[in-house]
Amino acid sequence: MEKDTYKTISESSKEVLFKAKGSKFFGYAFPVTSEEQISEYLEQLKKEHYNARHWCYAWQLGKGYEKYRANDDGEPSNSAGMPIYGQLQSFDCTNILLVVVRYFGGTKLGVGGLIQAYKTAAKMALDNSTVRVRTINELFTLKFEYAVMNTVMRIIKDENLTIKDQKMELNCEITLSVRKKDANRIFAIFENTYKIAIKRTDD
Repeated sequence: MEKDTYKTISESSKEVLFKAKGSKFFGYAFPVTSEEQISEYLEQLKKEHYNARHWCYAWQLGKGYEKYRANDDGEPSNSAGMPIYGQLQSFDCTNILLVVVRYFGGTKLGVGGLIQAYKTAAKMALDNSTVRVRTINELFTLKFEYAVMNTVMRIIKDENLTIKDQKMELNCEITLSVRKKDANRIFAIFENTYKIAIKRTDD
């Protein structure tokens, strides 16, 4: 069956700190829905931690987990970005930017030590966040005459549907949010009901 839920966070985590051989690793998790937001958060952290050596990060976007990126920001290849991204996979989350800011403490950690430190700071940031399960919904717009209102409202009540928007005039319009797994069935109910026009709209 097609997956119709995803996990994300609704607010930014509190700053966490992991220390290894004098180096400090500050971890952050931010809820994001666009690459523009990601850039803004990264700029903000670079201003906040202007003395830091590295700002490594990973992000995942899309309710279907479609897009991701991992960035080592000057650390040895795959020693920072991928361990951070690994935590997004481990928590099965999307629409999140995970950043670990490193202050070098004078002692090299080696690739194994770096992987462990970035992974730990990223995990701490997600542990400090409230992960929520959200449903993937589709939006439908119904158009009908006022005379059919009772029929429409009865279906909405029986199916426990969410009304996102409504215009109640002589010609009525209602926008419904329907869980993806129920979408085709609900669409068919309205489509087969006399004097109701239904179309899918973008979220």
